[in-house]
Amino acid sequence: MRLDLAQTRDARGGHADDFALPCSVEPSQNPMLSFLVSAPAYTLTGAAAPMRTAATSRLTPLFMQESDVAEPATVTPVDTRFSGVVVPTGSKSSLQTQLDANRALVDALGAAAPEMSEVERLRFAMAFPEQAEAVDAIKEAQAWRAGAGKSIVESAAAAVKAARAGGGWDNEPVRAAAPHAAALNNYITPKNVLTLNTAEGDLVYVIRASGIEDKEMMSKVSVDQLVEFLLYVKEVHWICVNARTEQTGRLCEVVFANDITGTRKAPDPDFSKALTGSSKSYTKLYPSLAGPTLILNLPFILQAFVGLFKPLFPKAVQARLKFEKAKYLSTMKELTPLTNDKNALNTFLAEVKSIVA
Repeated sequence: MRLDLAQTRDARGGHADDFALPCSVEPSQNPMLSFLVSAPAYTLTGAAAPMRTAATSRLTPLFMQESDVAEPATVTPVDTRFSGVVVPTGSKSSLQTQLDANRALVDALGAAAPEMSEVERLRFAMAFPEQAEAVDAIKEAQAWRAGAGKSIVESAAAAVKAARAGGGWDNEPVRAAAPHAAALNNYITPKNVLTLNTAEGDLVYVIRASGIEDKEMMSKVSVDQLVEFLLYVKEVHWICVNARTEQTGRLCEVVFANDITGTRKAPDPDFSKALTGSSKSYTKLYPSLAGPTLILNLPFILQAFVGLFKPLFPKAVQARLKFEKAKYLSTMKELTPLTNDKNALNTFLAEVKSIVA
C-alpha cells in the first residue's frame, strides 16, 4: 500500500507535513465486518505560525507528494492548503492543554522511554491513563521498535528524512523504502487509496475498497509481508503526525474514510488476516493517533445491521465510529479526481467535515 505524505515550506521557511494512517479498531471475526473495520489499515495550542502548502501540491496514495507535473488545464489544480490553525489553550485539541493535564504521567514515561519525544509519550498517556498500564505499553512498543520492528522503524525514518532533504517533499524515497513495495504498489493506486489534508491540519485517509484487487494482490505477497508493509505505513504516519503536532501546537489526528461503494463480496481471506494482524498492533504501537472512523456508503442490504455492528466494538471505538452516506463520494467512479481537481477535493473534504461534526 502506498501512503500519502507531503511537506511544503511557506514563505517564512515553516513546514507543513501531510499524511495519513491505518485503523485502530479490533476487527470482528465476521468476514464482512472485519473488512469494514479493517479497511482503514490501508487505510481525520500553542501559538503556531500559519503554514500553507503550495497550491499545486498533488496528493497520491499512501505517501503524499508534491508533484512536478503541471496540472491539466481542464481542471482547477488541487490546493492542499494548511493554515496551521492556532488552538486556544483549554481546547481538547490543544497540545499544551493535554500536556498539562497528563504532565505527571508523561514525565514518568520519560524514564521508561527516554528516547521518545514528549508528544509520543503524551499519546501513550492519553491512551493508557493508569501508570502501570502506560509503562507496560510503552515498554512493549519500545521492545518492538528495537527488535522485530527495527528495520521498519529505521527504513521509515530514513525515507522521511530523504523525502524532506530538498526542503519540500519527494515521495519516491518513501515509496521505494516500503517493504515489498515493488509488488504492492501495483495494486494500491490513486484510484483507490488517498491521503488528504484538511485546513485544520487533520488528515483524511480515504479508501475505495472495491477498487483494490485484493485476491490478485495476495497472490503476489504473503500475509506477513502485507502486515510488514502496513506497519511501515503506520510508522511513517507516526513520524509525520507527531511532527505536525509539534509544529502547530494542535493534537493532529487521522480521519479514516472507508468508502464501501461498489463492494459486492467479502475480502480475500488472506487479505483479512493481514488487516487483522496489522490492526491488532495499532493501538499498542501507535496510540491516540486515530480520529473518527467513517464507514461510508454501506450497501443497502447491510444498513439494517448497523445497530448490530457497533456493540461489537470497544466503547472507545464506538465513540469514533460512524456509518454514514457520503453522496458526493459515491458518485465518483474512482478517487483520482481528488488529486487534480480543486473543486472535487474541496467538495469531498466539506462532506467529510459535515459527517464528522
